[in-house]
Amino acid sequence: MSVYAGRYAQLYDLFYADKPYADEAAFVHELIREFSSAPAHDVLELACGTGRHAVELEKFGYSVTATDRSPDMLQVARRRAAKNGSKIRFVPTDMQELDLPKKDWDAAMCLFDSIGYLKSDAAVTNALTAIRNHLRPNGLFIFEFWHAPAMLNEYSATRVRRWKLDQVEVIRTSETTLDRDNCLANVNYTVNELGNDGTSRTFRESHINRFFSVDEMRTLLCTANFEAVRFFAGFKKSDPISEKTWHIVAVARKTRS
Repeated sequence: MSVYAGRYAQLYDLFYADKPYADEAAFVHELIREFSSAPAHDVLELACGTGRHAVELEKFGYSVTATDRSPDMLQVARRRAAKNGSKIRFVPTDMQELDLPKKDWDAAMCLFDSIGYLKSDAAVTNALTAIRNHLRPNGLFIFEFWHAPAMLNEYSATRVRRWKLDQVEVIRTSETTLDRDNCLANVNYTVNELGNDGTSRTFRESHINRFFSVDEMRTLLCTANFEAVRFFAGFKKSDPISEKTWHIVAVARKTRS
């Protein structure tokens, strides 16, 4: 089994074709404008995937450097950037091992619940500390995480989705089990490709993602010397956070400590 590699990386944009990347990038831009203590130009993205958020955010005039630990996802991202005439710089690295020459980014972002791949408090704190060390004074970190109450009470054990292409039907089945004590979701994906000529292929991915309460995340941010500025119910300012809120978007600011 692999994680965001090979054929799964090639099909990733198909799986999330209906995700509103442009709207989410616009929301991040709005948060940067509202909460940044000085004009922001340079943005660092962690776990950029196939680069769709980065490409959309660049349209607002930012200079974007985007990182990911999957070479195959970055390969897709680079092709997208080239097709769009983008100047985004893509760097292969894990957010826990972040060590770039530039240490004064105006803002960093980590979307699509990717911080949940850090499964322990120590791993989250290590990554937050590394991110903090790359921000200018009062720099912002904007990120998204799975909300524990919704995961614990509303998750689906099995989901099946289908996509029809010219010569093949793609069927992805996700099977989820929860480790409630450690706030972890174990998600096993089985992907079947059924060709019109009768051929077929099957491959699998397994992901383990952590989910958090707002209070847990506030504590982790404080431990890494971030100020928790605001938490939002997804990519909307108007909706209140409730037990049915699946995704939380957080704004944190680097403190002087």
